[in-house]
Amino acid sequence: MSLVSALFKLIPLTGSSCRWRLRWALAPLLAASVTAAAADTILVLGDSISAAYGLPREQGWVALLAQQMPEHTIVNASISGETTEGGLQRLPQLLERHQPDVLIIELGGNDGLRGFPLQRLRANLSSMTELGQAAGARVLLVGMKIPPNYGPRYTSGFEQAFIDTAAQYETALVPFFLERVAAEPGMMQDDGIHPTAAAQQRLLENMLPQLEALLKAPSS
Repeated sequence: MSLVSALFKLIPLTGSSCRWRLRWALAPLLAASVTAAAADTILVLGDSISAAYGLPREQGWVALLAQQMPEHTIVNASISGETTEGGLQRLPQLLERHQPDVLIIELGGNDGLRGFPLQRLRANLSSMTELGQAAGARVLLVGMKIPPNYGPRYTSGFEQAFIDTAAQYETALVPFFLERVAAEPGMMQDDGIHPTAAAQQRLLENMLPQLEALLKAPSS
């Protein structure tokens, strides 16, 4: 029974006008109760793109997400240079500490840039997804694409790893996080790898449709 319901039962009411006055007085408490029940904890496990590399952290897309969704708790556990291997090692402790309702996995780009075996990438993505789901979190997998430095077979296999993992575990998927950012004038820093401050809103927009749908979905 909610606190509001309990108060209605405990306080004697005489007449409809008294009941309506009480309901009016308790309306803010009821609204706060509903908001608290709807709040989720969102854990972002990412690399330099989510860690706002080269920018003040408050300008990054995760900070913008927190501003846009103040009713939710946003935990940014992203580290510049992180790989799927490192993320997998850190994830169990993060899940235990924060008990997220939603887990966003934004990892893999550094694996691809370093030419790590695709089999290892797939295994790590699968293991992180399994850990998140076993902890009761709804998982959002963030896909990435890489330059064709290692040949078309590796490039296509890298992209497909995210698609296949999402399909296998029936998770939400952002197909390409840098959509409308990569190769766009003013959207990338001089290194050609990290998005600029101007690109952060686009990154958030790329994420939001899948994330909002996931927040409306029932918990695992």
